[in-house]
Amino acid sequence: MDAALIALIVIAVLVVFVVAKSVTIVPQAQAKVVERLGRYSRTLSPGLALLVPFVDRVRATIDLREQVISFPPQPVITADNLQVGIDTVVYFQVTDPRLAVYGIANYITGMEQLTTTTLRNVVGGLNLEGALTGRDGINSQLRTVLDGTTGPWGLRVARVEIKAIDPPPSIQDSMEKQMRADRDKRAVILTAEGQRQSAITTAEGQKAAAILSAEGKKQAAILDAEAERQSRILRAEGERAALFLQAQGQAKSIETVFQAIHDGKPDQGLLAYQYLQTLPKIAQGDANKMWIVPSEFSKALEGLSKLGGGSDDGDGARSWLDVDASSGAQGATQPPASSLDTSNWFDSNLPPAAEQPEAKISLSSIADTAGETTPQIPKPPPLSQVKQDVQESGPAADPRNRTADDDPPQLP
Repeated sequence: MDAALIALIVIAVLVVFVVAKSVTIVPQAQAKVVERLGRYSRTLSPGLALLVPFVDRVRATIDLREQVISFPPQPVITADNLQVGIDTVVYFQVTDPRLAVYGIANYITGMEQLTTTTLRNVVGGLNLEGALTGRDGINSQLRTVLDGTTGPWGLRVARVEIKAIDPPPSIQDSMEKQMRADRDKRAVILTAEGQRQSAITTAEGQKAAAILSAEGKKQAAILDAEAERQSRILRAEGERAALFLQAQGQAKSIETVFQAIHDGKPDQGLLAYQYLQTLPKIAQGDANKMWIVPSEFSKALEGLSKLGGGSDDGDGARSWLDVDASSGAQGATQPPASSLDTSNWFDSNLPPAAEQPEAKISLSSIADTAGETTPQIPKPPPLSQVKQDVQESGPAADPRNRTADDDPPQLP
């Protein structure tokens, strides 16, 4: 009974082992190379696959995903005899598992050696500066060479990148010094350019400000001169009109006095009396130390005595101071004085001051200046209006010029 149980267990174990050997599972993105009796049979795709026990065996399992391999720094000598260390990174993918297994013993090692030799060949023709600045060209050449060489191995090289290029420490120090000197040079140049531009801009601003200031002073001086000229012209016109009106007033006054004298028909006695009234005024001067009586003074006294009724010849002539009782205060025999006409006293034949040619200002010096306006000088009122204003509100009409005893001005 025990022997039969042991035999049954052995048979069960053998069946399980045979089943395990006949069934295999291939994961996704992988492939298995199967050999039958030591010879390539087929390549298993992902999924469940059946094998012949003790006849078929899986030789290798290949990863079909894109793989990345980073190689350690490789010493490379450039064209200018400088040794640099270059790190490379290769991106590749297995496209044919059978060739990857049977085409080369170890495709990773083969790719590393191929990358090293190709890199030395490409970088050996470049100097250090070209190697540092020409990474894209080096990457393209490495990919072309590796992809063409690894094709029989069942590989596809997608990209080759240079991760780092490490020059010797002495070269790095020299490069840093050169870079620092170049940056200092550019900083000095930029600083000088900035100072130059700042000085130019400042000078331009000062020039523009000086020009504008000079233009403003020029226009202000022109306007001041024109205003002074116009003011003098108007003042002269006013003085001329005032002198003319004063002369007219004096002429009218003399004419009125002269007419009044002729209307009154003065005789020699009246003139002698006026002469006597003027004599005390002649002696009122402070500088008069001596006063000589003129020779005509005795004759004037003689005439005055005759007019007063004191004649020595006893002709009985009446004095001009005697007034008849029948005559009025105005004198009945004298004709009444004519009324004084003052309507044309302030008439002037001169044109208005605003119409004088001297009062017209033409600012030709600033006529072409944009944004400027010619100053407007107020036009003086016409002379007729001035006359009317003087008649209506003369100096006597001003309350400040009156006193308590003054009467309102009366026109004749």
